[in-house]
Amino acid sequence: MSSEVIDPLLMPVQFLRGVGSLRGERLNRIGIRRAFDLLFNFPRDYLDLTDRREFKQLESDKIQTIIGSIESWETRSTRRGQMLALFVDCGDGFVKSLWFKMSFIMRDFARSRRVMLTGKPKFDHPFWVMMHPQITYLADDEDDTGTNQFLPIYPLTEGIKQHHMRKIMREMLPEYSSKLEEVFPQEFLTQHQLMPITEAVNAIHFPADKNEMVNAKRRFVYQELFILQLGLAIRRLQHRTRLQAVPINSSRTIDVRIRQRFPFKLTDSQEQAISEILGDMSKAVPMNRLLQGDVGSGKTVVAIYAMLVAAANGYQAVFMAPTEILARQHLHTINRLLESSRVNVVPLFGGQRPTERANILQEIASGAADIIVGTQAIVAGEIPFQKLGLVVIDEQHKFGVMQRAVLKSNAKFDPHYLVMTATPIPRSVAMTVFGDLDVSVMRGLPPGRQKVVTHIANPEDRTKWWEFVANKIRENRWQAYIVVPLVEESENFDAQSLHEVYEQLSNGAFAGFKIGILHGRMSTDEKERTMFDFKTGEIEILIATTVIEVGVDVPNANLMTIESAERFGLSQLHQLRGRIGRGKKAGYCTAFTSTPNEDSQKRLEAFAATSDGFKLAEEDLKIRGAGDLFGTQQHGIPPFKIADLVRDSLIVDEARKDAIDLVNSDLGLANTEHAKLRRQMLKRYGTVLNLGDVG
Repeated sequence: MSSEVIDPLLMPVQFLRGVGSLRGERLNRIGIRRAFDLLFNFPRDYLDLTDRREFKQLESDKIQTIIGSIESWETRSTRRGQMLALFVDCGDGFVKSLWFKMSFIMRDFARSRRVMLTGKPKFDHPFWVMMHPQITYLADDEDDTGTNQFLPIYPLTEGIKQHHMRKIMREMLPEYSSKLEEVFPQEFLTQHQLMPITEAVNAIHFPADKNEMVNAKRRFVYQELFILQLGLAIRRLQHRTRLQAVPINSSRTIDVRIRQRFPFKLTDSQEQAISEILGDMSKAVPMNRLLQGDVGSGKTVVAIYAMLVAAANGYQAVFMAPTEILARQHLHTINRLLESSRVNVVPLFGGQRPTERANILQEIASGAADIIVGTQAIVAGEIPFQKLGLVVIDEQHKFGVMQRAVLKSNAKFDPHYLVMTATPIPRSVAMTVFGDLDVSVMRGLPPGRQKVVTHIANPEDRTKWWEFVANKIRENRWQAYIVVPLVEESENFDAQSLHEVYEQLSNGAFAGFKIGILHGRMSTDEKERTMFDFKTGEIEILIATTVIEVGVDVPNANLMTIESAERFGLSQLHQLRGRIGRGKKAGYCTAFTSTPNEDSQKRLEAFAATSDGFKLAEEDLKIRGAGDLFGTQQHGIPPFKIADLVRDSLIVDEARKDAIDLVNSDLGLANTEHAKLRRQMLKRYGTVLNLGDVG
């Protein structure tokens, strides 16, 4: 080993006692390369040894743990299948363990090998018998797990056993845990009742009792969330102190002119959101607000109101959507509301002809374009905004946090910034992923919106459902969506493809009906033509992929079929369902399943039980986790090692409040006692959150 390694925590794992080159290589596969990585390879669970017994202390039908050594084992065939019996010498007698149809367990058996059995014993003279117990192999010197009541269970890779990992950790903890740097000042640790780092890292691996385990986990969960909240608090502070916007004010005259454009009365939720947005826009600090509301709650109208206020003040506004279909939907809505208005609305998309794009850019540069509607094409290259005052981004979670920085950098001054999402975000996630934004929440639906009747069905119900759909189209002139998860057949998924469904239905249940197809691989012109034909009723049934998930608005479409529904997430199912029932008639949604697993079954049951997007978002978070649900990696936020936004929602609250308090008391974390916190925060989140120089 070279003497060049100065920091012991950077010691390659293969040089640690009990590891070696082969195990070191295997540990590398799961990201454990240095001593530091090993210290923070936290247990994924613990074996509860609270009720440890000697042979004479065993009782019937209570979960207990006993240690002994393997004496012998045997297999034999029974009516229940092959039975495996293991005899363990526990000193004063033998415990007989039985497993059925699990003969593979034998591969790790060896005479005299020390094992720990956890299960519910029953006495059958002369043995205590455990059916299907948890078996844990102990290293030779792990006969006595000491005072530890909980034995760690680690995430592993092939070739590394639990007893190997535990032995490695026992060997390295005394030497290396003391080398860890404490980032919190002592006063902070005391004030927030946090275990010191060395004590905590030892306790999280081998807790002496449950209280110690809970406190050790809390220390690391809190630290992980606190460091992120520090970054978000500093980003928020930088936004308010370093960026400057032009105040954009409304007036009674402007308000009356805008409201005359809307052929309906605004809801209380819309009025509240507009009030909060106008309050932000009137300041010299750029607005940085998240507007979240359920499907169909009227967010687009709120955004249009804000853009018209900007235009009335002589400033340009940008409306950016994640897909061209959705962007063109917004463009159509805005043009309809502003018909015969002097407000100049221009489209900006990726596939425009060079001459068309050049003309639009000229209008933007001259200030003739008041509202610019488009997709990511708006942030592709230098767009010469003349007086950009407001940026609206729909479905922010589909973009990523860095794109707004790109858009802002192209402006001559910092515009006000509003992001919208129709995916209701649980509070713990909003404070984590969008923690630097102010939040407006819109609940409820505009007057006249009807509830959608939702049914989860099996394949054998399909004929009846197709008859119902056909009758509604014939008698009521309704239209229908049929959503499939794939464009083409795939060997990897048991799901019907779009083209397969089209062939079956056009030649079967819906022969004679006007059927269209819509998917992401179609050209822009093909998509536009298909959506126009569907809106005007030329297409009665639209077979589509999830390109219709967000924003597509066809009031006459009141029927939806979702094929292979188990393949969709809960929020996605809710978004799809939101495409129907947008007129004055009730909607009907039937989701067909074929091979749902336990998680997808939970999603589908929740989907059918409620149409409240906020409740569904919370349920989806519990089932799938924040990383899957909101794409934290897409936002650039590294995955958590130990924090869980469902389990630790209260700690998210606590960490956020504490981080804001600390940043307010020490702007930029300039005090020497906070230098380590500052360094850790910048290392983990400085680039992600575009913090630049802090202090």
